[in-house]
Amino acid sequence: MDKRVIIAGLYHETHTFLEGATTLEEFEIRSGEDLISAAGDASPLAGVVEAAAEAQWNTIPTVDMRARPGPVVEDRAVDFFWNEFESRSMRVGRKIDGVLLVLHGAMVSQSLDDVEGRLLARIRNACGRTTPICGVVDLHANFTAQMAQNSEGLLAYRHNPHTDAKACAREAAFLLDRLMRTGEKPITVWDHPRIVWPPTGTSTAAEPMSYLESLAREIESANKEILAVNVFAGFGFADIPETGVSFTAITLGAAEKTLAELRRLSKAATEKKELGNRIDPPVAEVLRELTRYREGPIIITEPSDNVGGGAPGSGNGLLRALLEHSVENAAVVINDPEAVGLLKKVNSGETISLPIGGKGSHLYQGPLPLEVELVSRSDGRFELEDRQSHLASMWGKTIDMGACAVVRCKGIRILLTSWKTPPFDLGQLRSQGLRPESLFVIGVKAAVAHQRAYAPIAHANYSVDTPGPCSSNLKGFPYRKLWRPTYPLDN
Repeated sequence: MDKRVIIAGLYHETHTFLEGATTLEEFEIRSGEDLISAAGDASPLAGVVEAAAEAQWNTIPTVDMRARPGPVVEDRAVDFFWNEFESRSMRVGRKIDGVLLVLHGAMVSQSLDDVEGRLLARIRNACGRTTPICGVVDLHANFTAQMAQNSEGLLAYRHNPHTDAKACAREAAFLLDRLMRTGEKPITVWDHPRIVWPPTGTSTAAEPMSYLESLAREIESANKEILAVNVFAGFGFADIPETGVSFTAITLGAAEKTLAELRRLSKAATEKKELGNRIDPPVAEVLRELTRYREGPIIITEPSDNVGGGAPGSGNGLLRALLEHSVENAAVVINDPEAVGLLKKVNSGETISLPIGGKGSHLYQGPLPLEVELVSRSDGRFELEDRQSHLASMWGKTIDMGACAVVRCKGIRILLTSWKTPPFDLGQLRSQGLRPESLFVIGVKAAVAHQRAYAPIAHANYSVDTPGPCSSNLKGFPYRKLWRPTYPLDN
């Protein structure tokens, strides 16, 4: 236990075009020894903690902060992280051998476009140039030059949906252990081909990401001095200079040779750029297709209200369309704590006039007044059915949707939540008495990450365009800081 390693985490995917701010109070915070309690969980933090115990390090747990994807983060949240990190790591009074971090990589605050890059620079200055900094980052990180310059071993998830988040965190820990034992000094080389894709174009089961991940593994195999190659799909709803697709390589070799390999990836991404720019059809067009089917579930995805991309999850565009087309045996999830509150004194089986959804974004159509029957209420907590769920990479195995209610309007059941929750695990519906396999239509507010849960039960899958802040048409967003020219905004 001679290796002294600092452990910390900071996780937020920031949608800079959303109204409002993500406050410090919205972060789930663990400090000090509380980080160790993540062991046995399904999260990347658990992977770090468990690997540290296996390696018998003398760990210095500092702080882990995570919040649901959303608008720009308050500066005081970043300040809180740094104050906790600095006070808990620097009080030990002895040499630090390594730093291991669990990051997202697409966090933006009120004052900082590149939160992770700035914090990595601070950590580098505090711990010294010779202390290796490793960790795990999301595949959707907007990786920056500053992040590359101030780290030795940041590894990205290789799958979207993120089924390998915990495994990737363990791999990052073992890389740090190697660097501390051998004294090797790798560098991180970075390349950025000026491409932005919507989340709908970033599934690693399809082109272009499937090919880019395959090519990255070929480059690793052919170049023994390259310890890892990362493919970053980027997060297109962030207006910072370096938003978008990028590639990094952690190498013990020459920077020039490594950059030449990364440019093979950039060239391939450029050649296949149209494949990642996926635009969704109008909802009415898709609903007309339903007459072809006699059985379900038919999964209808609303990327424009993608909760995993930061949307409020309150959009009622699909709900409106399902009612207009008289679709029966359907279910949708809408985040609406106000509606849940109005149901507190209503008994099961009773009816009430309720304004549903349409809150939190000026792009929504406004609340939809409906006469609904209350089916059930709950505390909204559930255990993941799939411990490799995309949700596990965010919060581990236990998920809290806040107080919930299920209501019925005609042939549609509506799960109302108090805390927006990405629909990445079937336990979300089943915990509220909704059996996904028995439904004809299920509305899903996501882009790609829901596929692991829903694809195995789906009779058919559609993606539709509805009003919301996560539209796949990136040309509709008012980018001001993004480096230009960038595809698909410019020719």
